[in-house]
Amino acid sequence: MTETVHVALYDTFADWEIGYAIDHVNNPEWQKQPGRYSVATVGATLDPVTTTGGLRMLPDTTLDRLKPSHSAMLILAGNNVWNTDRFTPFADKAREFLAAGVPVAAICGATGGLALAGLLDDRAHTSNAAEFLDGLGYAGGSRYVDEPAVTDGDLITATGIAPVHFAREIFQRLDLYEPDVLDAWFALYGLRDPAGFYALAER
Repeated sequence: MTETVHVALYDTFADWEIGYAIDHVNNPEWQKQPGRYSVATVGATLDPVTTTGGLRMLPDTTLDRLKPSHSAMLILAGNNVWNTDRFTPFADKAREFLAAGVPVAAICGATGGLALAGLLDDRAHTSNAAEFLDGLGYAGGSRYVDEPAVTDGDLITATGIAPVHFAREIFQRLDLYEPDVLDAWFALYGLRDPAGFYALAER
């Protein structure tokens, strides 16, 4: 049975920040269980959204229809609406997912939205910078970790300039690859080491 990884859609969605993650989740090559996962999108409504790259995207479903039990993970890309009422429904859905024990992965501005919702107060996390979150007046400053990407239980967070690290944490949480495959993947895409390519080519 295929499990669905849901990607949240909203205007100003930073498409490039999650490209590595969703492309490889959706690609069965090298996976432990090829075809275990598929990717679908979820919006506040079914209306099209426009990404920062100018792409118009249509949600597959809406937040009110999405239940954590029907999802393997919720991915929240960066955006310019994270500190507005337009992001609140997505933060609320993230809270619902975490309460149900279903992973949430947030990068860049989406981490700010989760901080405003109080979802980073009791979990180790990262973001674009400690100062970015401190300026929001959130209560989780003592749990901030200065790393490109951080996983604490069911929550993954990342800085917007580390989409490869973000993807690696997602793959690890989903148990997508064998450890040696994940290491080779990161060597290739994260470290630009040709040895990673040759290791993957031998699979």
